[in-house]
Amino acid sequence: MDIPFNLGLILISAVLLWKGADLIVDSAATIARRWGISELVIGLTIVAAGTSAPEFLVTVTAAYQGLPAIALSNVLGSNIFNLGLILGLVAVIRPIPTHSTLLYRDSGLLLGLTLLIMAMIYLDFLGRCSGTILLCGLVGYTVLLFTRAPKEITRITIDSGALKKSGEDEQGNHVRGEIAWRTYLLLLAGFISVALGGRIMVQAATELALIMGVSQWTIGVTIVAAGTSLPELATCLAASIKGRNDMILGNLLGSDIFNFAGVLGLTMLLRPLHAPESALLSMILLNAMMLLVLFFIRSGWNISRTEGGLLICMALLRWGVDISSA
Repeated sequence: MDIPFNLGLILISAVLLWKGADLIVDSAATIARRWGISELVIGLTIVAAGTSAPEFLVTVTAAYQGLPAIALSNVLGSNIFNLGLILGLVAVIRPIPTHSTLLYRDSGLLLGLTLLIMAMIYLDFLGRCSGTILLCGLVGYTVLLFTRAPKEITRITIDSGALKKSGEDEQGNHVRGEIAWRTYLLLLAGFISVALGGRIMVQAATELALIMGVSQWTIGVTIVAAGTSLPELATCLAASIKGRNDMILGNLLGSDIFNFAGVLGLTMLLRPLHAPESALLSMILLNAMMLLVLFFIRSGWNISRTEGGLLICMALLRWGVDISSA
């Protein structure tokens, strides 16, 4: 198979990943709102997990196909893509207001996770024990969100007028049941689309790496990472247009936390990984970017257009380093 064919497959897989994750996000958010969960918590949990579904499918598939470089580079590359290109682009379009909760709790946890993963890579400690530690940390963080942050969770009372606009008549319960079933079917369709897109992405990226003579690590940290981050990009752009600032940072920070603790943790639990030497450099750059993001969040409690441009430049610099070292 030639280069154009594989690039076409990557494009098709990116569309499947994007649309599938979009269905997952919309359906999961609809279900979550029925329980009255705030936008920040939705972004950090439901939306983050939904938009991280491509990373999960690609990483697990790559690990089981004996491609540890793509498995690990996809997670690292996606996290850098999220905090660099996506956050930077959204901030350039419209400055993003921030607050202390995002800084001290969510960003702080992500920084700690990033440092922990870097230590694991340096020590080549990427086995089942490490995966268990990461997964336990994710469970603990999720419990914290729902039990120790009551101000972020509000009960939403759905009045009868709103339901009638959705088509409710005197048989209101029956109509609500139909809406729920449709939501669950869309959620299932989203997972099917993401699963198919993830499989195609790994196969096409591997073939492309072999044809071009480029390392699996470079392909994974650039093309595959960008493709699996398209759901985050689409979600954040939509949230920016609608002025849902908590959803933007909640989605990006939550996705990065879920990628490290959930995706990478479960992958290592199922199949231990071994990191190439270039992984450590990517982690150093990711830690530098994470510190910069924390500074920007605290600086005036606002991520400005200039700061967004700096994040984009850092992400592009990291891509240049990876490609030049291929």
